[in-house]
Amino acid sequence: MNKVILMGRLTREVDVRYTQTSNTLVASFNLAVNRRYVKQGEERQADFFNIVAWGKLGEFCSKYFSKGQQVGIIGRLQTRNWEDDNGVKHYVTEVIAEEAYFAEGKRDNTTTDPFSDSSFGANEENNFEESANDDLPF
Repeated sequence: MNKVILMGRLTREVDVRYTQTSNTLVASFNLAVNRRYVKQGEERQADFFNIVAWGKLGEFCSKYFSKGQQVGIIGRLQTRNWEDDNGVKHYVTEVIAEEAYFAEGKRDNTTTDPFSDSSFGANEENNFEESANDDLPF
């Protein structure tokens, strides 16, 4: 199983490119994710992840995400490699986004409810419905 769930802040604006062969949109950005624990007397540490979103999800990210915004990403890890002109081999590990979400309220502070925005989830297959049924198993 290859599944990654991250919540963090964008360290830069979303970069958009298009593939040469099929003209498919590719959005990329970096996500700073705070580590859970902080040693007493030390600053909080963060890990930085490269995120790649393709097609409609990439379009969503480029349109609605901006530097400093807190977002949630669900995806998978992928490693790729290439050889440069000098014959040096390079490796990179990226998170390929499959779902993207807003993880904080609107910036203008008119609301503190992160679920009040109708465009909460970017994945078109996700339909969040409230159920009046209280048949929960717990």
